[in-house]
Amino acid sequence: MAVKIRLQRVGKKKQPSYRIVVVEATEKRDGKVISKIGHVNPLTDPWEITVDVEEALEWLRQGAQPTHAAKRVLSKAGVMKLWHEERFGKRGAEEGDKPAGSGEAEGAGDAAG
Repeated sequence: MAVKIRLQRVGKKKQPSYRIVVVEATEKRDGKVISKIGHVNPLTDPWEITVDVEEALEWLRQGAQPTHAAKRVLSKAGVMKLWHEERFGKRGAEEGDKPAGSGEAEGAGDAAG
């Protein structure tokens, strides 16, 4: 069973609002929902985005694939950054606290002197 995270449109005509939902990939846009993990109101400036981060991460761990629009919304909410750090580790964590070029500058000075 392929599962997707996508946006489900709710609201009145000319006043869209979206739920962030988990559905089976073959369901229609407004079809049966497995789980609701948040909502988006694009009419406010900036967009009002509410996401249950833990539930979203759990679905991503289980293999749910976000659609392009859902991925963009999850990125704005910070979920995709957490997911990336969980999968690949934090950037620069294995290099330590040294600046990138500090090792070469010290070594070059010792060899010349």
